[in-house]
Amino acid sequence: MAGAGSLCIRNGANPVNAKLTRRRFIKGVIFSGAAATTGAAGVYLAQAQSGLSAAERLITLNVNGRDRPVDVLPQETLAHTLRYRLDLTGTKIGCNRGECGACTVLIDGVPNYSCSVLTHNVKNRTVTSIEGLKAADGTLHPVQQAFIDEISPQCGFCTPGQIMSAVALLNDNPAPDRQQVRMALSGNLCRCGAYEHYINGVLRASGQLA
Repeated sequence: MAGAGSLCIRNGANPVNAKLTRRRFIKGVIFSGAAATTGAAGVYLAQAQSGLSAAERLITLNVNGRDRPVDVLPQETLAHTLRYRLDLTGTKIGCNRGECGACTVLIDGVPNYSCSVLTHNVKNRTVTSIEGLKAADGTLHPVQQAFIDEISPQCGFCTPGQIMSAVALLNDNPAPDRQQVRMALSGNLCRCGAYEHYINGVLRASGQLA
């Protein structure tokens, strides 16, 4: 039996291991499978792709303090670029419609749903994902450490987005009260219902909770 990280295709009695991880398969579906789209959506895609030359599609993004050259389709979202082109998988895609906040990143220091931002619109801006918070020596950001201390996550899927919203809040307001924290995190949904733990984590990171 193929391992959990691979896809195995059986041809008659002989297993054919494609040496293809689930992640690479998803990449292919998203970026190659689009070429097979038919109907009005296919026409739109062809028009969008023809609107930018290869040179125009190759852009440089400033992500986590580094300039990263990347080939980006005109209709591509920042969430997909981060995950599937730059391999920054800490940014999660939950609803993919700007509702849950799992994909939150900072753009010029402001929290944004990266699933609702076109990558080409951030060419001359600074993007910070969850991977960019950790110090060069591996030390976690105070919010990350506080969330661990408060045992904030359960499943953990929403945690990166919660952290990014919390970091933006503390950058603007180093000593928020509980209601201000609640408002800052209101755009981040937690299916496990661990909101109070996340709020306590932000207060701990701000030094207001021992």
